[in-house]
Amino acid sequence: MSISDSRFGTGSGLGGLSADMGSFASKPKGRPSTAATAPGKGFGMKLGKTQKTNQFLESLKAEGEVILEDVQTSALPSRSSALPPSDPVTVTTEEKLNFVVKRDGGISEFDVQGTLALQVLNDADGFIHLQIESQDIPGLSFKTHPNINKELFNSQQILGAKDPNRPFPSGQNETALVKWRIQGMDESSLPLSVNCWPLVSGNETYVNIEYEASEMFDLHNVVISLPLPALREAPSVRQIDGEWKSDSRNSELEWSIILIDQSNRSGSMEFVVPSADPSTFFPISVGFSASSTFSGWKVTGIHPLKEGNPPKFSQRSRMLTANYQVV
Repeated sequence: MSISDSRFGTGSGLGGLSADMGSFASKPKGRPSTAATAPGKGFGMKLGKTQKTNQFLESLKAEGEVILEDVQTSALPSRSSALPPSDPVTVTTEEKLNFVVKRDGGISEFDVQGTLALQVLNDADGFIHLQIESQDIPGLSFKTHPNINKELFNSQQILGAKDPNRPFPSGQNETALVKWRIQGMDESSLPLSVNCWPLVSGNETYVNIEYEASEMFDLHNVVISLPLPALREAPSVRQIDGEWKSDSRNSELEWSIILIDQSNRSGSMEFVVPSADPSTFFPISVGFSASSTFSGWKVTGIHPLKEGNPPKFSQRSRMLTANYQVV
C-alpha cells in the first residue's frame, strides 16, 4: 500500500480537490540508516549470538517454522510489503524519526514526522466518522486534510468530511487525513541512546559501545552501525550483547539486536582494532522499528453516517527511523 497524495480521491469520493497538505519530509543527512540498506559483503563474521535469540529460534522450530539460521539481519520491511488489508476499513499510523545526537552529549536535531491514513475498500463503507484518541505531547503540531471538518475535529476529536454526503475515497490506496510533527524534545525522550568510547592504547584501539533503551517502546530489528578504519582482518570482538558482522568493503561494523524489551533495556559491546583516530568511529548510524508511536494517535471507534452497523476496521501502528546518527 502507498499513501496517496492529500487530495480526497476522485469519482464518488470527495474528489475534485487540488489543495495539498504539503510535506514535512526532509532529506536525510550523512550516512543513511542501516535499517534501510541491504547488508554488504565482507568478512561475513557473525559472533555472539545471544541465548535469548537461540531460545526464540528454538521456539519457532517447535511450532513447525523453518528457520535459516545463517540469514543476516534484514532491512526493515516497507509498508508496501505488508499484507493487503482484509477488513473493510484500515487505519494506518506511522511516525518517522530524524535524530542527530552529539557524541559528547546534547542533541542537534529531534524531529518526528507522523501520518494517520485511511483505506476504505468499498464506497458504501466510506460514509463514516472516526473517533480519535491522542496524547498531549509537548512540541506537537498537526494539520488536517483540507477537506476534513476542522471544527468537528478540534472540538470532539472526530475526523469527518466537510460534506457528509460524500464518502471517504475507496480503493487500494490510502488517504492521509492528518499529519503531525514533534520537535524540540531532549535526549531523555530518545527511544534508544547510544554511547561510544574509543580508547587508544599502544598499537591498539579499544572501542566500547553501549545502548540504553526507553521504557516507552519495545524496539525491533535494532542495528547500530559504526565506521571502521581500513582493516586486513575483522575486528576482535571481546564482548557483545547481540550479534555482529563486519563489512570490509564498506569499512563498517554492524551490531544487531533482534528485540529490545523489558529484559534487555541496556547492552554493550567491546571490540579491538589496530591503533586508529577515535573520530574514525563516527558518525554512528542507528536503525530500528516499533509498533507504538510517540503521539499515541489511534482510532477508538467508527460511527456510520447512514443506517446500519459500522464497518469492521483494523489499525496498524508503526514507528521507524528515517535518519538517526551519533556525530
